[in-house]
Amino acid sequence: MPPNKTTVLLADDHAVVREGYRRLLERTSDITVVAEAASGEDAYRLFVEHVPHVTVLDINLPGIGGLECARRILAREPQARILMFSMHEDVVFPSRALQMGARGYVTKSSAPEVLVEAVRLVAEGKLYISHDMAQELAVQMLPGHDNPLQALSPREFEVFRLLVAGHSIGEIGRILSLSYKTVANHQSNIRAKLDVSNTAQVVRMAMMHGMLDNDPVAAVESAGGR
Repeated sequence: MPPNKTTVLLADDHAVVREGYRRLLERTSDITVVAEAASGEDAYRLFVEHVPHVTVLDINLPGIGGLECARRILAREPQARILMFSMHEDVVFPSRALQMGARGYVTKSSAPEVLVEAVRLVAEGKLYISHDMAQELAVQMLPGHDNPLQALSPREFEVFRLLVAGHSIGEIGRILSLSYKTVANHQSNIRAKLDVSNTAQVVRMAMMHGMLDNDPVAAVESAGGR
């Protein structure tokens, strides 16, 4: 491999999406995809194995998820350069990613060349936020645009994400390597901060902020009103 090639780990749970992004990135002369992952756990393992220049993570990876994966990678290697990409366009996602230590955020609705530009800039140690999200982040800072999800701690946000995906407290504990009691405490804190009384209301809060990809009715039913 030429020494000037930027190596990339690409993580997305859809094989067709990964193939499309791989082809996009490797059409360039200076970027090569050295590994692909379909889950948060695989992404972390492959990062340790390959130590790529840039790790491109989908936020909604199965298992530990993109944000938790990013946290684990940065705990191991604080200088890791992580670029998050997602279909989500609510500002809570890029703000969470940047707080976690990611170097960039790109939405999947962005033009194809945006991802290439983002990978190059992040590889250089620069920050990159796609233009649509940069504008939304600026608006979010204005008075009267408070987002209740911003009140959640990073760990609470991960528990919140898994709750709305339909996971039980026990399952969340296994995914995040936390005790049942710890997850239950996080759930109580989440409900208090969001001013809701059950998981079905938590799911509705997620729907309001565009966090659910699936049928919202099914999502609420899967929560079981817990």
